[in-house]
Amino acid sequence: MDIASSFATYWYFHLPNFILAALMYTLLGRVLLGLMVDADSPNYIWRFFCRVTDPVVAVVAAVTPKAAPPVLIWLFSFVWLFWLRVALHYTLLVLNLAPRIGGGAS
Repeated sequence: MDIASSFATYWYFHLPNFILAALMYTLLGRVLLGLMVDADSPNYIWRFFCRVTDPVVAVVAAVTPKAAPPVLIWLFSFVWLFWLRVALHYTLLVLNLAPRIGGGAS
């Protein structure tokens, strides 16, 4: 099975997995960049990272104690997204809907 047919066949796995991975790595970028720039920086890369990740951060901030610093909330967001990806993959594996390596007929 080639890559194009794998994506077309398992789009319901690949698309959410890609979106979650992109959010995870954007959050990591936000954490690293947050160590170097101010929270109200006009830097366009910083503003992009904030705009993309703010919805996830808002959800995690709602269940995180208010005393936690923002960088900790960003890291918790990364961890929650990681476990969401694991749950997605595990659920689809249990339902026998996830792509498998060497998907040939047995």
